[in-house]
Amino acid sequence: MLKQRILTAAVLIPLALGIIFLLPLPYFGLAITVVLAIAAWEWSPLMGVRKTSGRLAYTILNTIILVAVYWLTPIGGIWSSAGMVDWLYYIVLIGGIWWLLAIALVFNFPRSKALWQRSRIFVGAFGILILVPAWVALMSLRSLNYDENPMFGGWAVLFVFVLVWAADVGAYFAGKRFGRRKLMPHVSPGKTMEGFIGGLCLATLAMYLVSLILDIPSELLLGYYIVGIATVLVSVFGDLNESMFKRCAGVKDSGSILPGHGGILDRIDSLTSALPIFLLGYLWLIH
Repeated sequence: MLKQRILTAAVLIPLALGIIFLLPLPYFGLAITVVLAIAAWEWSPLMGVRKTSGRLAYTILNTIILVAVYWLTPIGGIWSSAGMVDWLYYIVLIGGIWWLLAIALVFNFPRSKALWQRSRIFVGAFGILILVPAWVALMSLRSLNYDENPMFGGWAVLFVFVLVWAADVGAYFAGKRFGRRKLMPHVSPGKTMEGFIGGLCLATLAMYLVSLILDIPSELLLGYYIVGIATVLVSVFGDLNESMFKRCAGVKDSGSILPGHGGILDRIDSLTSALPIFLLGYLWLIH
């Protein structure tokens, strides 16, 4: 399993870097639309929708919403001196509010499943609230300072990816080596408190190294660490949130497209929660 995970990651990481740094903004937007449309296809079984026709209908609905947002987004004008375009900001804010609700659902599971377990509409809406704000946050981060430095936003996106990857890697190895106490056994029995702490430590180390490399001004350091740690913490709940819905649906992996990792959704669940939170934190504490 570990060998498969490493081999798949060896392909995915260069592919992700190529999409982030080499594609012009319009093509970057299309690429992430395709990725999130696949994630929508994988989300549909978590609603209890298993027939191809139903899964296709849900995927088409999400794709229409994503394409509409893409079409309406001023690709080269998301940012101004005052901040983001208002309606895009509100989409990300709604995503941030959803993740606060999702954290509450995870903490109260399995009691919380009474709110949504028998409603495909609710679970389907949750999927939209996950995917659409993630698209907007990712597109907005990539377009940061694009006119002055086309690579600046790419580095911002990569920073979020590194935080999530560091937390994932740290949790995996710390959990394997030291894992004893279950983190949330009702949601994800395989995750441990020791793994969680290991992931947080490695992500914090990554933040520290980046702060040294970029020589971040001292007046921004507090906000920088608050945003980074909040991003990592919420990314953990992105993973737990998907695990919660998979457990209720009787699904082990969202898909099998990525050997050793499961589906696209299994790979990006933490990112979908991390991206809106990081962008909101950047706007409120750093920008």
